[in-house]
Amino acid sequence: MSANVKGALLMMGSMVAFVINDSFLRLTEGSIPLFQLIFVRGLAATALIFALATWMGALRTRLSPMDRTLVGLRALAEITTSYFFLNALFNMPLGNLNAIMQVVPLTVTLGTALVYREAVGWRRMLAIVVGLCGVLLIIRPGAEGFNQWSLYALAAVLGVTARDLITRRLSPAAPGLSVTLGTSFAVTAAAGLASLTEAWAPIGAQNAGFIAGSAVFIFAGYFLSIQVMRVGEVGFVAPFRYTGLVVAMIVGFAVFDEIPTLLTLLGAVIVIATGLFTFYRERQLSRA
Repeated sequence: MSANVKGALLMMGSMVAFVINDSFLRLTEGSIPLFQLIFVRGLAATALIFALATWMGALRTRLSPMDRTLVGLRALAEITTSYFFLNALFNMPLGNLNAIMQVVPLTVTLGTALVYREAVGWRRMLAIVVGLCGVLLIIRPGAEGFNQWSLYALAAVLGVTARDLITRRLSPAAPGLSVTLGTSFAVTAAAGLASLTEAWAPIGAQNAGFIAGSAVFIFAGYFLSIQVMRVGEVGFVAPFRYTGLVVAMIVGFAVFDEIPTLLTLLGAVIVIATGLFTFYRERQLSRA
C-alpha cells in the first residue's frame, strides 16, 4: 500500500470518526445541559489524549513565549467554536451543518490572503466566491429553513478559520499533540466553569454510553488526523476530508430521518468542487 493510499484511508477514517462523535452527542437529544455535556465529554477525551501524548513522547510543556501566546489564542478560538458548533448540532440537520463546515478550507485560504498577505491568485479567489455562494444555497437566507442556528454554524466556521490561521503561526518546535492536549484541557476547563451557572442534569446509563462513545471517537479523530500528516502528500490526501460530508448525510438520513433538499445537495456539491479546485491549485503552486 502506497503512502498516499495510507494517507487517504487515514483521512477518511478521521472524518468518519468526527462525524460519529457528533452523532453520539446528538443522540443525547439535549437532555443534558450543553456546558455539562462538553465538560463531561472533555474530561474523558482529555484523559485519552494525555495518555496518547505520553505514549508517543510528545508531552512537552516548554514552549517559547510566542508559542504559549498562540496556544492560548488557539484555545480561545476552539472554545468559541465548540459553543457555536454544538448549539448548531442540536438544532439543524447533521448533513447541512457538515456541508457548511466544508467551506473552512476556502475561508482559511481567504484568511491567509487578508491576514498574512499571502498571494492568492484570481482562480482561487474565484473558487472562494463560488464556494461561499454554495454555502448560501445550503442556508438560504430569507427562506423558511434559515434561522439563528444557521448563523451559529457560520460562527463556527469563523472560529475554526481563526483557529487554523493561528495554528499556522506556531513554530515547528511546538508538538501538535501537546497543542491538541492544551486545547482540549482549555475547552474542558471553560465548560466546567460555565456549567456552574446552570443546573446539572442526571446522566443515565444510555447517555453515559453516548458521551463515552463521543469521547472515544473524537480521540480517534484526533489520532488519525495526526497520523495523516506523517504519510502521503498533503495535496493528494487533503481532498479526502470531504468523506465526512457524505457520511454525515448518510447518518443524518439513517439515524435522524433527515432528508437533504436538492438545493442543499447542490450547495454541497459546489462547496466540495471549489474546495477540490483550491487543493489542486495549491498543489500545482507548491510543485512550481
